[in-house]
Amino acid sequence: MSKPTKPSIVFCHGIWADGSCFNKVIPALQAEGHEVMAVQYGLDTFAEDVAAVKRTLGRVSSPAILVGHSYGGATITAAGTDDRVIGLVYIAAVAPDAGETVQGQLNNYPTDVFKNVAVADGRVWLVAPEGTKCFAGDLPEQEQKVVWATHYAPAADLFEQQKLKLNDIAWKSKPSWYIVAKADRTVHPDLQRFVAKRMGATTVETNSSHVIMLSQPDLVVDVIRKAASGALSKAA
Repeated sequence: MSKPTKPSIVFCHGIWADGSCFNKVIPALQAEGHEVMAVQYGLDTFAEDVAAVKRTLGRVSSPAILVGHSYGGATITAAGTDDRVIGLVYIAAVAPDAGETVQGQLNNYPTDVFKNVAVADGRVWLVAPEGTKCFAGDLPEQEQKVVWATHYAPAADLFEQQKLKLNDIAWKSKPSWYIVAKADRTVHPDLQRFVAKRMGATTVETNSSHVIMLSQPDLVVDVIRKAASGALSKAA
């Protein structure tokens, strides 16, 4: 059986979002011949979210590239050890090592967005308009309103749940690419640079808010395209 010439692409969203946050980049990748799916996980527990990524890997052809935005960087770090995955793309994302939590990483590099949230009913909600500006400030005002109207609140303790061991860290064994958002007020740009350097990722920096896939979709498509080609060559 011949190997596919184009890896599948599986997207993993962050908090205050769902899989539709990748709608601006999915059509271009499909047009280029990639099989694409966006994981829809519940942001209830880290373990359930990682399991959802692995289930989605089972619905696309192998090999696959995992793409994680924000908290999605933690889910691809854990799920990416799966043999079906040949490469990782991080978009303004966290990327814990063994023994680290997402909350611990964020605490080391605080940002404005968490001054503009409300905890209610066990979930963390974005407060408009300031929270939305911290999250997606370079989008047109109407798009920012849609981001807020559709934002999906995570469980309040979600960022404390990462219990990864040394062999659970995909970026230690899989090639990685990273897009740093230089104007990010949600995940600090210096945290992004730290994790990108630590994983030895091929890194691109751009003057963007946290939601690069919405504000600069062409750049995101280009990096994923290069990652797909590069990871396939290394896996050959």
